[in-house]
This record gives sequence, structure tokens and C-alpha cells, in this order.
Amino acid sequence: MINRVPTFILALLLLFSCRKADVIVPPEEKPVAPGGEGNEITGFYLLNEGNMGSNKATIDYFDYESGIYSKNIFAERNPGVVKELGDVGNDIQIYGNKLYVVVNCSHFVEVMDSKTAKHIATIPIPNCRYIEFEGRYAYVTSYAGPVEIDPNARLGYVAKVDTATLEVVAECTVGYQPEDMVICNGKLYVANSGGYRVPDYDNRVFVIDLESFQVVKTMEVGINLHRMVQDAYGNIYISSRGDYYGTPSKTFIIDSNRDIVTDTLHTLPNSNMVAGGDSLYVLGNEFNYTTNSYTISYAIYDMVQKRIVSRNFISDGTEKKIKTPYGLAVNPQTREIFVTDAGDYVTPGVLYCFDRYGKLKWTAVTGDIPAHFAFTESKVDLDS
Repeated sequence: MINRVPTFILALLLLFSCRKADVIVPPEEKPVAPGGEGNEITGFYLLNEGNMGSNKATIDYFDYESGIYSKNIFAERNPGVVKELGDVGNDIQIYGNKLYVVVNCSHFVEVMDSKTAKHIATIPIPNCRYIEFEGRYAYVTSYAGPVEIDPNARLGYVAKVDTATLEVVAECTVGYQPEDMVICNGKLYVANSGGYRVPDYDNRVFVIDLESFQVVKTMEVGINLHRMVQDAYGNIYISSRGDYYGTPSKTFIIDSNRDIVTDTLHTLPNSNMVAGGDSLYVLGNEFNYTTNSYTISYAIYDMVQKRIVSRNFISDGTEKKIKTPYGLAVNPQTREIFVTDAGDYVTPGVLYCFDRYGKLKWTAVTGDIPAHFAFTESKVDLDS
């Protein structure tokens, strides 16, 4: 949806720009943070996963000042990179002046300049999944083995990467098919899915002491663990995808001060989640093989009161247009809510932007399987 942009401006943009771009928000309508303060977030990168085996992972960028949404910027900024970004983009983060993209089935982490999206280096890590940072180091989860269902799949590990040299300096073995991580109190918490060993899923969270880079504890939580988010009070929220049959998806809470599971949220199915202040926004898109159907929900969980305060953070009925809700993000300053629609997983998706009250502001067509966000406070120059 393009908001009140004169036709001649669109024509000029199409004529003079070699990048596929849409004007989404006219400059005079650029977002303002709650309370009337200016928005220090200048824009965000959106990583499109691309269908497995298609080598179609791409990056889009939205600029708040101009309101321009630019598609597939990596290929344009890096014409000399063979095979472009790679096969299945699984995570994207900004740390320091670098932009990191974890490319799962291409078995590397792509490192770029965060202000230009130009290639700096690739870090080879087999079957890599998610990335976190602390001090000088990045930590990357790895399935370790090949991309295939295998009841004898090997244990995964966490790779420790020196962000100065961009080299792997250590590895720590964890559970089967490790996924997301959080860092809290000097410890790295790793969720393990065991997804390649279906139906024998893993159910453990491994706790790694960062100083020694050794596992100091394991906790049994729930099967097929995936995403992790921490709040400001030492609690870690973990999603369990269940087994897609009789064991449903749910959300667990770990107290990182005691390293114990304190809560099991049986009525909070969780495919994706993100924190916005003291609110946990939880997207549920739960598939069940028995009924051959999806159950979709858009919940808000109050992390202070520890209760569900909404079952639908979309307030204007737009959720009826979203076929396959997939990616989720919240602007940490404006509290705008972003939901992506992966559609049929093989054609371009759609990005929906809602205000903090859940009302639709704008939409944009994305790459295939839009999924992961990285907000930036730096001015991004895609023309240099």
C-alpha cells in the first residue's frame, strides 16, 4: 500500500533508480516516537530467507527519512559476489559497524559494512543458525552436520568468533540442532530443537559460561525448542514448537538468576516472539498434522504482571489478509509492529507495518519468505 505519493514522483524514482524501490511513507509522515520525541531509528534491514535450495536469500532496506523501501540491495551493492547472498538467510544482526547475516544452507556468516551493505568477509560455519554478541566475540549456533533428517544426526555446537579477525577461535558442543540464544549474567543460553532427529526431539537448554566457554548446566524444558527472548528482569522466554501432533506449541520461562524453569505457558503457542518494552509480542502459526490445519494467533504477554493481555495485537482486521504470518519485529522506539506474510513460500512476500495500537500504516512487497529484522540508528548510504 503506497500512501498518497504523486504519480510523477513514482515515475522519476523508477526512471532514475536501478534499485527496485517503493516510496512507502512520504517524508512529512515519517514516524515519531511515543511522547513526541524524534525517532533515532533511521531504518531497518529485512532478511528474506528464500526457499531452501533456491539460493534466493535477499536483503531489503527501509529508510525512515525518505520513506523508501529498497529491495534486494545485497546483489546491487556487491555485483562481484558469486551466487549473491546464498541459500536460506536465517538471522541478521548489527554489531558495531558491521552487519552479520547467517546463511544456513550455504554454511557461512556473511559480514558487511552496516552503513553500505558492502561485503567484507564470509565466516565458514557448517549449517549455521543464529548469532549473538558479547564484548569482542560473536557466538553462532551450528547444526554441525549436513542439512538432512537423520535419526543419528550429530550433536551441534556454538562457534566463538573473534569480531576483529572474523575467525572462529573456539567451539563448544551443545545439544542436537541448536537454535536461538540469549546472553544473560555472563552466560550463554542455547535452545536445542533436535529437529533432524524427529520424532526424537531434543528438549534441553544448555548454559555456557562465557569466560571459560564451557557448559555449566543443562535444563530440560520442552521439546523442539526454537526462539529465545529475555526481559529486563532476568527472565528468559523460550518457544517450544511441539511435535505437530498431540504435543502443542507453548512458551516456557527460565529464571536466569537461579537457572530453573519457573513457568509453562500452555495457552501461548509460539512460532515467533519479540520484546517491546515490558510486552512480549507472540506470533502463533501452529500446524497440526492430525487436523491438517493451522491455528494463528497474535498475542501480547505482559512480562511484569505475567499474564496474557491480548489475543490479537492487530486491531483493525488486517490479520484476515495475512495468509502465512512468519516474521515479527517491534521498533524499540516507536513501538510500530511489523508482521511478514510468507504467502506460499516460493513467491515474494508482504511486509505489514502497524502502529503501536495495531492499526495498519503501510505494506510493502518483499523477497521470498521475509523473516528477520535488524534496526539501525546509523545513516545507511546505498548509493556510495
